Amino acid sequence: MSWNEVNAGRLALVVNELGTNLLRHAKKGQLLIAARHDCSEVEVLAIDHGPGISDLPRSMQDGYSTGGTPGTGLGAVRRLADDFDIHSAVPDGTVCVARVRQVGELSGASAKVQKSVVHLRAICLPAPGESVSGDAWSALIDGACVKLIVADGLGHGPHAAKASEAATEVFRRNPEADLCGTLQDAHIALQTTRGAAVCLMGVDFDASVLDYTGAGNVCGRVVSGVSDRSIMTQYGTVGLQMRKPDKTSVEWPDHGLAVVHSDGIDTRWNLSRIMPLLRRDASLIAATLLRDHTRHRDDVTIVVVRRNA
Repeated sequence: MSWNEVNAGRLALVVNELGTNLLRHAKKGQLLIAARHDCSEVEVLAIDHGPGISDLPRSMQDGYSTGGTPGTGLGAVRRLADDFDIHSAVPDGTVCVARVRQVGELSGASAKVQKSVVHLRAICLPAPGESVSGDAWSALIDGACVKLIVADGLGHGPHAAKASEAATEVFRRNPEADLCGTLQDAHIALQTTRGAAVCLMGVDFDASVLDYTGAGNVCGRVVSGVSDRSIMTQYGTVGLQMRKPDKTSVEWPDHGLAVVHSDGIDTRWNLSRIMPLLRRDASLIAATLLRDHTRHRDDVTIVVVRRNA
C-alpha cells in the first residue's frame, strides 16, 4: 500500500518531533518504529529513562517548553497521529506511542477505524549485535477470542529465528487447531531446527477464560487491579525434548490483561510500574517493561493483550 503525500508528511513530523524530544530532554532514549505487514499503519514508540515530565497536561499545551523551543512538539504529535498515548513519571522517564494510518485519501487524525474487541500490542527486538530476532510471535483474532504464540529459538541470530518462525508458521497454518495439538505439530516441525521455547495462549473474553500450554522459558502473567497470576509452562524444548502437552485453564479477571514474554525480560518484573497503565494503550505497558526489565543480552519479545474498553 503506497502512502500519499499528506499521510507520509504526518508520519515524518511525528517521527521528527518524538526523536527531537528524546535528543533534547531524555536520558538513554530509544525510538522504535514498526509497520504493519500491509504497510497500512506505522507505530512509533519513544522510550526514555528520565528525567520524566513533572506536569504532563501542561506539556501537551502549545507554547509550553522547558528547552527554549516553540513548545509545539507533543501537542502536534497528538493532533497528527491517529492514535496517541503517553505516560510519564519522575524520575523514571516517559513512554509515548503514536500511530499513523494510511486509509486511502480520507486518512487523518479524524479517520474512523473499526474498533476490535481485542486490544493487542507487541515489541520484538533482536539481541544486541544481531540483525534479526531469534524470537517470533503471531496472533489470530476472531471476534472476542484471541489465540497467540510466542516462540524463542535457542540462542540468537538467524538459526534461532528459523526455529521460532517455524513454530509461528505451524500456528498460522491451522488456526482451528487446539493449543495442545498446535504444540505437538510444532514439536515435529522444529525437529530440523535447533528448537525453541514456546508458549501458546487463547482467551475467550465473552466466556472470561484463558487457556495456555507450552514448553520452555517463555512465560507471562495475567494481572488486574486486584489479582496477579503467573503463566508458567512445562520444562522442555519444542523440537528437541518435550512431554505430552497439558492445557491449563484459568478464569479471566475483570479488567485484566495478559503479558507473555521471552526470557529477554526478567521473570519477576515489577507490577507496580504498570499498574497505572492497565487501561491505557498496551504499547505503553510493553515499552515500560522493555525499559525497566530487559536483560540487555538476549532477544526480547513482549506481547500484551486485553479487552478493549
